[in-house]
Amino acid sequence: MKIADYQETLFETKLLKNVTVRQNNILRSPKKNGNSLEDSQEYLEELGIEILNNRQPIQFLPNTNEPVHRWSPYVQGFSSKFVQRTIDKYKNEYNKPIILDPFSGSGTVPVQAKMNGYKSYGIELNPLLYFVATTKVNSWKANPEKLLKISRHLSAKKSYAAPDFLKSDKQFNLHVLKNLEKIKGGIDSFEPANEEDKTIKDLMLMAFSAILIDCSNLKRTPCLGYSRSKVVEDRAPFELFAQKVEEVAEDLWLCQTRYKDYIDTRSEIKLANSMGYEHKVGYDLAITSPPYMNGLDYVINYKIEMGWLGYGQNHKELKRLKDEMVVCDNVSKELIHGFSENEGRYTNDWIERIKEEIQLSIIKRGSYRRKDMPEIVHKYFDDMYKIMFNVVKALNSNGRFILVVGDSLIADVYLPTDLILAKIGQEMGLRIEGIEKARNRRSGQIRTYQLRETVVTLKKE
Repeated sequence: MKIADYQETLFETKLLKNVTVRQNNILRSPKKNGNSLEDSQEYLEELGIEILNNRQPIQFLPNTNEPVHRWSPYVQGFSSKFVQRTIDKYKNEYNKPIILDPFSGSGTVPVQAKMNGYKSYGIELNPLLYFVATTKVNSWKANPEKLLKISRHLSAKKSYAAPDFLKSDKQFNLHVLKNLEKIKGGIDSFEPANEEDKTIKDLMLMAFSAILIDCSNLKRTPCLGYSRSKVVEDRAPFELFAQKVEEVAEDLWLCQTRYKDYIDTRSEIKLANSMGYEHKVGYDLAITSPPYMNGLDYVINYKIEMGWLGYGQNHKELKRLKDEMVVCDNVSKELIHGFSENEGRYTNDWIERIKEEIQLSIIKRGSYRRKDMPEIVHKYFDDMYKIMFNVVKALNSNGRFILVVGDSLIADVYLPTDLILAKIGQEMGLRIEGIEKARNRRSGQIRTYQLRETVVTLKKE
């Protein structure tokens, strides 16, 4: 270090001693006012490609007004309009394409595929999302009038008590909680007499799960957190449940009229881990949005719905599920320690270089929320490699693998997730057909640093 640099560092330390460590790191960050395009150049040059600007709405939010898609909120998903544009783009290349989403989430891809009369398959590890997605695609024959009638005359013959870890008054006001328990008890008390009744019960459970955050003292934007200003009326559960069921009934009628020719189109979703799933059919299009390499906890973010529907009765069960998923930076240290000793893991020169830069940056900072962050980043790409390998093997000739993904900034080190995944696809024999920037994003660590969200298209030739 030069003397001038050392003096400047001493000056900054003295100047910033009254702010938090995080504020200090932000103020000192070399990435202030930076952007991902500049930091991507060396990677783009090596790949021999450019990122094209193609601004488009890809977030889930517009789905809240779309038939069937609106049945459940899922802020991490992408838009049905994006899926439809993708299907339309290749409709002249594929005769009735078979479509896959290896991260099915709440079912946006299979639902949209079914609306076009195309066979689709989905893989989903989270049991709550598997239930939601399966219900969305396999309930179109249910009688909407019967659904409304049953939901309006529920009788709680069976009592229901919410899991203990959900009974904090920080999460639900007491009277709201009791009314939610009455609705859940009423749904549980309904005994299906046939297959249609079972479907109707599933629809009511899905509608119930969809109102839980609105009835709570929480908000999801996109991470789950408390809202001090939120006011929930005691009767809100009854009103919101009735409103949601009416939405579902309205959409069932639409499916049975506008999409009546497609009701029996095959839409199959598996409760499985895409890392180890062996696909039995060939696909023409794989359309997905994998988890991003960030601090978003894809399990804890849905712990309320999972708890109420019986898919996670305590934090231990949720942790077990989280450790099976594509890694985020909230996983257990034991899992990462075990991975670091795995000699058979995937890697490439980019990953190794980025890991080294993150490690040096953490040492320079003196503290960071996860000192094992380099290994977490490595495991993310090892997880994604396994999934991509299985998908690519199942792609038909001239099939396409389309990923919507965002990049990251970790400990002042830029992580070009989209380009690394494109490189992995290239190593597997796919051609990088295009990378399009759909929108700009902001880093959660350095707000002045501009990230991006892109559509990566890989083709099997």
